[in-house]
Amino acid sequence: MVGEIALWTTLLFALGGVLGGWFPSAAHRRLATAAAFLSFFGALTASGALLFFILTDRFDIAYVANYSAKELPLLYKVSAFWAGQAGSFLFWLFVHALTGCILAQEKRLSPSGLGVYMALQAVLTLFVMGQSPFLLAETAAANGVGLNPLLQDPWMAIHPPLIFIGYALLAVPFCYSVGALLDRPQDAAWLESARPWGLAAWGFLGAGIFVGGYWAYKVLGWGGYWGWDPVENSSLVPWLIAGVFLHVLRAARVRRTVLPVTHLAAIFAFSLALYGTFLTRSGILGDFSVHSFSGTSLSLSLAVVTGIVTTAALLLLLVRGKCLPEGDLYPAHDSREFFLLLGALLLVFAAVIVFLGMSMPLLTQLVGAPAAVDTNFYVRTTLPVAVAIAAVMGVGVLRRYGAAQAPIAKGPILAAFLLGVAAAFFVGVRSLLPLLLSGTAVLAVVSTGIAGQEKRLNFGGALAHFGAALALLAMVLAESGGQQVSHAFTVDEPTALLGHTIVYRGQRFMEDGTGKTYVYTVDEREVTAFTKLHKSGEDAAREPAIDKTFSGDVYIAPAPPQESGRAELVLALHRIAMDDGFAYRYEDMEVTPQPDGGFLVTVDVAVTDGAAVEHVHPAITATAEGGASKPVAFFGGERRLRLTGVSEDSRRVRLELLPSLKEEAAQPIAATVSTKPFIWLLWLGAALVTLGSFTALKG
Repeated sequence: MVGEIALWTTLLFALGGVLGGWFPSAAHRRLATAAAFLSFFGALTASGALLFFILTDRFDIAYVANYSAKELPLLYKVSAFWAGQAGSFLFWLFVHALTGCILAQEKRLSPSGLGVYMALQAVLTLFVMGQSPFLLAETAAANGVGLNPLLQDPWMAIHPPLIFIGYALLAVPFCYSVGALLDRPQDAAWLESARPWGLAAWGFLGAGIFVGGYWAYKVLGWGGYWGWDPVENSSLVPWLIAGVFLHVLRAARVRRTVLPVTHLAAIFAFSLALYGTFLTRSGILGDFSVHSFSGTSLSLSLAVVTGIVTTAALLLLLVRGKCLPEGDLYPAHDSREFFLLLGALLLVFAAVIVFLGMSMPLLTQLVGAPAAVDTNFYVRTTLPVAVAIAAVMGVGVLRRYGAAQAPIAKGPILAAFLLGVAAAFFVGVRSLLPLLLSGTAVLAVVSTGIAGQEKRLNFGGALAHFGAALALLAMVLAESGGQQVSHAFTVDEPTALLGHTIVYRGQRFMEDGTGKTYVYTVDEREVTAFTKLHKSGEDAAREPAIDKTFSGDVYIAPAPPQESGRAELVLALHRIAMDDGFAYRYEDMEVTPQPDGGFLVTVDVAVTDGAAVEHVHPAITATAEGGASKPVAFFGGERRLRLTGVSEDSRRVRLELLPSLKEEAAQPIAATVSTKPFIWLLWLGAALVTLGSFTALKG
């Protein structure tokens, strides 16, 4: 198959690039460059083949059958490419190989660094080949399973590729670091070359994390944007360390004695990306995460590669460390260098806390039964660190490099801090640490504005720091200042909750049966909560209703009705069954083969209310992947009937009795209502952090 041949091509030329990269001659450099381009051609061909198979509904291929379906919109067919493990690794390989072409063409990465990069590319190719997305299915399916309904959202369509682009780009600073250690440890020229790649990796990885958070808030309906899930944390930790790398790199450009710390940050940023990938694909988190992959044969290989890469790089740093510059890391405690390094150290503290928390299932499994920490662990431990980070950021951006420092005007700084405390107190925050975080976050906002105006930060850096401070402020206001209550709503009955008047207006049903909405008005503004439905009619995914205003969001997450008014009825052929209003008799069945290999099963059910008889013909489309059916109304819509199953001998049918659409729409609904004061500041802050990182590429 073309995909398998393309992967072998990718592997062959990646190994050729390894050999060519280890020799410094011009001829070998040209060989390495050619190998990088040919290896990318293989990855491009393999990726194009998988995408073609998905778009052309090749359900004879197991990966396509597991993650795509005929009825999927184009956007979600494309996103099926990276929905599974094999496809996500292939996408990672594609980005890595494309980046390798750019590095080979630029010729800034040393030959040994390029050799390391191509070795990583060969390993990635082996991962893809180890669980190939081109394996044939045991039996060809007429249609695929399709994406999980929760993943059928535009934000979730772009979240995984952003994460994997970030992971792939983190390999570049790693290889610049290793290449420099191998060739010229005293040389710091690699810092300038690695910086834009570090910024790009940090920007893409951060954007992926932010998009995932917004998707969780908008779609999952549990009321938050971050649940400290181990899989969420597995991308947060390398992002934090990538932030450390960028800050210590800036200090190293001024003081060469910071080079060893910069090497450490580059090594751990990439190693932790590999570790997070192992952790989420090992199956260890299966009982502790809502969206981890199941364990595969790649788990051990991932662990071994992560261990080898990290150990080899650290040993290299240990051996070559004696060649690195020595001396003081900063000239004075009130210098910009000191605050850069202190801020980086605090980010390391945060990363270590999150790392230990997310690794707890693995660590506890080594000594007994696996266990995980709860979300309170993260809140208690990271909140003091966040306060310190905001304070250091607020003071540090006002400092200049070197020992000679002008005094800071304390009035605006103190006023900003008090303003932040007052803002948090105003929205209802009463705990000390959240109040301090709000104060230091506003302090950082004001300081960043001053630093940007005085050119102490470039424009991109000012945007990123401003966005980070806004995000910290929003976390305090929205979480510590928010309120939550559960309430049972009756249709058209106004309810005063959390300072708002909320009226539940009932349910609305889509004509094609794919979804329904719960309609509310919040202070006379209409908002809707959307529920996607399976083909069987059951709830598949629920999205909350969100009333967005300047002062914040009112967040309504409805629960399914406890009394749905639905009942199950099993009818034997030519036998009568009754409920409180009607009698039902199963008369006949008709089976019609379908073009896709399935069957349309239609039954004739006679229904009487004692005065009149009506024949109802509910049907179910049966395929190897399951069945799909829609309710059929009878007696003017007074009730509805849905066929849900047929016995093997066709002598019994299972039916679901549903109330009328009007009755179902008017059912009481319980919902969780919460307020999120000024949460839009979080989305704005996240966008500014991402924009700032990409803007800084020019600086």
